[in-house]
Formats: sequence, structure tokens, C-alpha cells
Amino acid sequence: MPTIKDVAKRAGVSRTTVSRVLNDNGYVSQEARQRVVEAVEEMGYIPSAHAKTMRTKRSGVIGVILPRISTETASRVVNGIETELAANGYQILLTNTQLKPEKEIENIRLLKSRQVDGIILLATNRNQNLLDTIADTSIPFVAIGQELTGVTSVVYDDYNSAFAVIESFISKGHDKIGFIGVPETDHAVGVVRKQGYFDAMEKHGLSVEEGWVQHGNFSFESGHAAAKQMLAEAETRPTAVFAVTDRMAIGALGYFKEQNVHVPKEMALFGIGASDLSRHVTPALSTVDYFNEDAGQKTAQLILEQLNGKILEQEKIKLNYRLIERDSV
Repeated sequence: MPTIKDVAKRAGVSRTTVSRVLNDNGYVSQEARQRVVEAVEEMGYIPSAHAKTMRTKRSGVIGVILPRISTETASRVVNGIETELAANGYQILLTNTQLKPEKEIENIRLLKSRQVDGIILLATNRNQNLLDTIADTSIPFVAIGQELTGVTSVVYDDYNSAFAVIESFISKGHDKIGFIGVPETDHAVGVVRKQGYFDAMEKHGLSVEEGWVQHGNFSFESGHAAAKQMLAEAETRPTAVFAVTDRMAIGALGYFKEQNVHVPKEMALFGIGASDLSRHVTPALSTVDYFNEDAGQKTAQLILEQLNGKILEQEKIKLNYRLIERDSV
């Protein structure tokens, strides 16, 4: 493997000149610069990442912590993050928590030990241990998906989007509306979207039967089970169901089909996520689009601003959404 000394010898310049060309730092004549570039290309020289880190005090890497690598939402957010960071000369290092809150803390500490320049967390909880760990990192940090106290956060409009879904149902004549949520440990999805449901029902003077409110764990299977439980427990069958994720909505759709409950004639259905699958199930699922890729790009921009020395005054940035009404309503 050629060294910087070998490149300097081939180009007929000093090692300092090679370093200046590679780091684009300091004056080098155009002729000497050209000889260095040609020598680097001919010899296949690859600068040491560790050496660059020692010089610049930066690794050129941003750590990204995901709740689950396999989800479409996560992949879209990551694509937005990577596009923005790559355009600015940064790479990403992905870690996965598998929806375990303790692994969020483990991964923050791991990434800090790897000397990343900043961390982006797709957060699923807001516990104090997490907040304390973030406070101890002392490097640029942005959370996405949850509003974390004292942390720059990019959040979805969970409340208003859920509220809008229920009003969409009501505008079509539905007054018996079921709900499939997730545990309240996930504040944004488990608490805020649920509050949007209840507040919209209350605004329009509609009661909520106990059996209409069920919970899953984000999976297709749990949506299926929640729909089954809803029809078994409800004194009056709802005519519409709002599931807080597309996966659970599609799971519920599967159960309704098994029971010959026609969607949408007998049961309207809405999810959140604008997943590719939501377009391809039959009937096509109505859903909420949170523009995940744009969210990733915005999050990356906030990290870059911090790396460039900007002190962010706005700690919470709320993103837009749109309702996509398809055949399931």
C-alpha cells in the first residue's frame, strides 16, 4: 500500500505539499497540484482516515440510531439523511435498537466511542436515562420522531394528523370509529396520536366504546389481533377504524377480509406511514404521508448546522403531513 511519502517521491514534491493538496489547505502551484493528483491516481493512494481525524479533529462520520433497520419508514429517513450528508462530505454509521430503549443508550455510547462527529436518533421513548445520556455526549445531536427535552428535535405532526383522520371519517358519515394504537412508552405514536383520536371524537360529540380501543406493537400480526379483539369486545361494531401505523392497518384489513367484513362498505380503514404496501393491498389503504425522506434531510441539515458552529435556538421543528384517501374509505 503506497504511503504519502511514496506519493511525494513520485510527484517530486514534499510530503507537506501532498498533504496540502489532499486536504485542500494551503497554497500549492497549479503545476505541483496536478503532479500530486496524477501520482495519487496512478498509485491508488488512499489517505488514512485515522490520520485525517487526528488532523481535523473530525471523523467525517455521523452515527444514526434506528429502532428497526427493516422498516420502510426508517429506510426512507436514512435515505434523506444520507443524501444530505453525502453532499457535504459525510458518511453514516448505522446502529439498530430493535425497539429496546436500553439499546438506544448503549448505541449512543458506542457511537461516541467511535468518535463520530454527531448522532441522529430515531427515538422511540423519552425516559430520563436517555436524556441524561444525550446530555453527556457533548457532540452535535438531533432526535427525530420524539420531542426530547433539551435536545434539538424533528417531530411529525402526530396530533393534528390523527385528528384530521377522524374528521375525514366523520365527514363521510361515520360516528362509530375504532382505534388501534401502540404502548404509551412511545409518546409520539402511543400517546399523541391517541389523544388526537379522542379529542376529535369529543369535538364532534361522539362517544367511544371501551371495546373500540385496542393496541398492538407496530406489527402486521398485532393489527390483525387488535381487529379481532375489537369485533369480539365491542357492543356495537364500529364502521371505521384508525390504526396508528400502516402495518397494523394492513393486519386489521386481513382480519376483516377473513371475517367477510367488506372494506370500505362495512368498515372504512385508515393508517399512517404512506408505505409502498399501502398502495398495493386491496383495497388500497388510505394513509397519512409524513414525507419521511424530507424529514431525514432536515435532520441532517440540523446536524450540519451544529457542526458548523451554529447554536440552534429552535429546539423543536414540526414537519408537515398530508392525508391520502384511497379505496379503503
